[in-house]
Amino acid sequence: MKKQDAEIKGEPRSLEDWTAVLRDREMPVFSDTVQSINYIIEDEKKGAMELAPVILQDPNLTAKLLKLSNSIYYNPSRKQMVTVSRAIVILGIEVIRELTLACSLFEAILSPNNRRRANEEIAKAIHAAVQAKALAIAAKDPSPEEVFIAALLKNIGSITFWCFCGAQGDRIQALLKNGLSNEAAEKQVLGFKLADLDISLCKTWNLKGLIEAAIKKSTRDVDPRVKFVRVGCEVVEALREGVGTQSYYACVEKIEAMTGLSKQAIEASLRKNTDIAANIACHFGATEASNLIQHNVRQNSEANASAQNVDRKMLQFQILQDITTILSGRIDINLLLETVLEGIQRGIGMDRTIFALLTKDKNALLEKVALGWRKDSYLQKIRFELSQSPPNLFFQAITNHEGYWVNPKENESLYSASDVKTIGKQPCLLMAVCSGDKPIGLIYCDRAYSNFELTEDDLKAFKHFVQQANIGLSLYRMQAR
Repeated sequence: MKKQDAEIKGEPRSLEDWTAVLRDREMPVFSDTVQSINYIIEDEKKGAMELAPVILQDPNLTAKLLKLSNSIYYNPSRKQMVTVSRAIVILGIEVIRELTLACSLFEAILSPNNRRRANEEIAKAIHAAVQAKALAIAAKDPSPEEVFIAALLKNIGSITFWCFCGAQGDRIQALLKNGLSNEAAEKQVLGFKLADLDISLCKTWNLKGLIEAAIKKSTRDVDPRVKFVRVGCEVVEALREGVGTQSYYACVEKIEAMTGLSKQAIEASLRKNTDIAANIACHFGATEASNLIQHNVRQNSEANASAQNVDRKMLQFQILQDITTILSGRIDINLLLETVLEGIQRGIGMDRTIFALLTKDKNALLEKVALGWRKDSYLQKIRFELSQSPPNLFFQAITNHEGYWVNPKENESLYSASDVKTIGKQPCLLMAVCSGDKPIGLIYCDRAYSNFELTEDDLKAFKHFVQQANIGLSLYRMQAR
């Protein structure tokens, strides 16, 4: 039974308490992201149009994901990606799903207050994930990214506990210094083993497939791919003991049997993967963990292609280039609209952006894609009512082809009670999306959270992006004939 966070007073005192605190208080954004991704994965009809908005809700998550997507580890062809939609097209939706989970996890757990033990757990997880993925690739596994994320999350309970442990962590550390084993110290302080927290979080976050199989730690592997994960973790422990130790050579022999590679090739690969893991940790923002993976890690010289460091005007130009590429071939209308919305959201710097379609009765607009909206549930759909008498701002925009900059101080009469309930009284930009001369929907955006003022340049850029959507719709109609 789910225990509400409000009921937990003081420090957590049971496995159920710790599960609830991590899920509801310490890592609610990660919980929401996992829930949304699971919802998309379970529905085979959903794809990039559904996954991209989940990522774009969080600017920091978006920046980290694009940084990783542009790294040589994930993008050896070095095709530049400045939008999430483009990353999904180039890398594939499966890779982006796994990267989203990984980036979301580190977004939730990393802070300046992470102590050495927390960074050690993070370092081990990243290093194991890289080693396990390399092993899967060498063994010609069909989905090495799945192996990566399973190894990364295998000890999710230990990682998250040590990031948020407080005084209980200090008591465990004191017992370890007195000679107690990890499990004995954990049980004495917490009443359970952190391995039990791995399983509990796996269940509460509904982590399935290879992740679940790896976390269960069964002596009998249902999925033989779990061996990739386990050997990846064993390699990390062996390297901590030292090259040339009995554990190290035992791992080399296991890898040789699994892949057919020579011992020399395997040892070279283990060294290379250690360097890669240190760089990947930097991309995740885990600098201390990177140093723990490899003390003398080289300075990362790869260009940071994330949106965080790209000038906004340049970003608009790059996204418009992506749109031009989409328009020059057989048009994927969903990809076009997704890219247009991302251009508005990130290129112009909006807090909330939405593309809403006219309902069949023409009395309302219903969300198709929404970026940045704070909703109670991923399944919740935003609805804008159309009021003709007196006209509200949505009716005004949908019945005209001009782009509008609406300010409540100057246009208060356009904000109906329903509008205020849905969007508040925010200055906003609106423009109809048309198929030929027929409006089919509308794009709306605002800066409701940051409250930065809109400008004429913002309006000009906004109208240009929406015009690209309209051009694409016209070409799409011609191609469909």
